[in-house]
Amino acid sequence: MHGAAGTVGSGYGVPNYRALSVGQPEKIHVLTFDYRGFGRSSSTPSEHGILLDDIAVVACIPLSRILIFGQFLGTAASIAISVHFALQSPPIVFAGTALVALLVDIVTLVATYSVAGIIPILSPLAKFPLLFHYLGTFIRDKWLSKDCIVEYIRAHETNGEKHWLTLIHAEDNYDIPWHHTSTIFWHAVNATVPRGISYDELEEKKYKSKTDLGAAGSVMEWRTDNGVIREEILKYGLYDVVIGNPVVIIAVMRILETADLSFK
Repeated sequence: MHGAAGTVGSGYGVPNYRALSVGQPEKIHVLTFDYRGFGRSSSTPSEHGILLDDIAVVACIPLSRILIFGQFLGTAASIAISVHFALQSPPIVFAGTALVALLVDIVTLVATYSVAGIIPILSPLAKFPLLFHYLGTFIRDKWLSKDCIVEYIRAHETNGEKHWLTLIHAEDNYDIPWHHTSTIFWHAVNATVPRGISYDELEEKKYKSKTDLGAAGSVMEWRTDNGVIREEILKYGLYDVVIGNPVVIIAVMRILETADLSFK
């Protein structure tokens, strides 16, 4: 599921799609599409409409064979559709989810976004909470990923369903600051802890437990009886180039190997 700044054929899209399947090209098939209002797709985009598009695309294939992959806006769409099926009775579960360059929600993105990482748009107004909150009321589609990820994880943990979630972000991504992904990671982990865990507590655990890969970044895994939540923060990758990074390709293979031993 692609981001909001392009279509299925723009930028690094096509080579990135190919990269996702190189681990097992005879077994991994990449299906991508433009949401309504994007590329050659008609109609007008909306949060509800994009979710309907997502459901229509995945409905033709057994969900246990699908790894959901999303970037930027696509991460919000990916989480939303995962929650939609996880809350069914009985729950319907994907093979796993890999997300790159996540956003906490649209309002938070607006508060942190700068053109080319230099020119702020509305972030200066975030210093005036009442004014910024008022402006936020005009944002129609909220894409509350931080809340949806909690629903997704709790649904799997409560039902005892296996979940494999990988979150990836590059520190040099000037479109979406990497702390968006760290915040989503915290919300996901917090959903697995009955007493809860504060952001600072988790950061302290990261400091002690994460794997430091030097110039390649760092990795932190949070394991439960039902699955793994993995955060990978890369040093380099920008917004689009990151998807062709071997870390992303390995993440796809790791999830598929867990879901299906024939991928090993």
